[in-house]
Amino acid sequence: MGKEPQIRLALCCLFARGHLLIEDLPGMGKTTLSHALADVLGLSWKRVQFTSDLLPADILGVSVYNRNDASFSFHPGPIFTQLLLADEINRTTPRTQSALLEAMGESQVTVEGETRPLPEPFFVIATQNPIHQSGTYPLPESQLDRFLMRLELGYPHPHAEREMFERGQSSSNDRVVLEQRISYEQLQQIRDLVGKVHASANLLDYLQRLVAYTRTASEFAVGLSPRGALALLESARTWAVMQNRGHLVPEDLQMVLPAVAAHRLVPSGDYAGDGTALVELMRRNVDVIRA
Repeated sequence: MGKEPQIRLALCCLFARGHLLIEDLPGMGKTTLSHALADVLGLSWKRVQFTSDLLPADILGVSVYNRNDASFSFHPGPIFTQLLLADEINRTTPRTQSALLEAMGESQVTVEGETRPLPEPFFVIATQNPIHQSGTYPLPESQLDRFLMRLELGYPHPHAEREMFERGQSSSNDRVVLEQRISYEQLQQIRDLVGKVHASANLLDYLQRLVAYTRTASEFAVGLSPRGALALLESARTWAVMQNRGHLVPEDLQMVLPAVAAHRLVPSGDYAGDGTALVELMRRNVDVIRA
């Protein structure tokens, strides 16, 4: 409730064939939003609660020996679904986190030397708690880069929170299952439209200046990679489709910039802020970059 911008960005991420990371404090609605997205998209989904003792085989699957015919049969893990909800992904070890790398990058997994394709479409919606909390393992840069967007929900607006109180909503144990609102065919149509969105030469010049700024400004130790730049362009094209436009405008890039870039940027040692603060710095300098 009261989080329409974050909901629209989450849908934009999935329409753009990306994976979504939702980061915030416990109890802020991360898992609720993940469940809602799974319901309205109408995709098959499975949820994995990540813990410190979770193993890669618990996600990918394992081969089990069959005594009757003296052979091994593969039992697929929960990753073989269209939408995987990875709850509190940073509460498991880096070894288990890395089990998702190939799946998120190539929509396939290699188990015991055999490569197995994942269902189409394949999305990962992961939630994580802030890294300063106990019992968390920071996601490595290579893992973060696999997520097209990272969102933060934040505290609800007072009006939305008051409405929640008046409705008498209880804990997540009474989760409401939402109706499917989009078919697989409609999802494919949206994806096809994204590829047809026109980006003018001036718009691409602006995009290049944005990317160059992250690589040269003194506040950045690591700027946007080519993959990050392409992610920004693809997300902006998807946002334009959601605005019923067939062409890009600078505001499309600005709208998706924080969610796409903040988790990919590394501040320099002299800068006290984080990636989100760096993006806000870029937005304040938007007129300079646009020129």
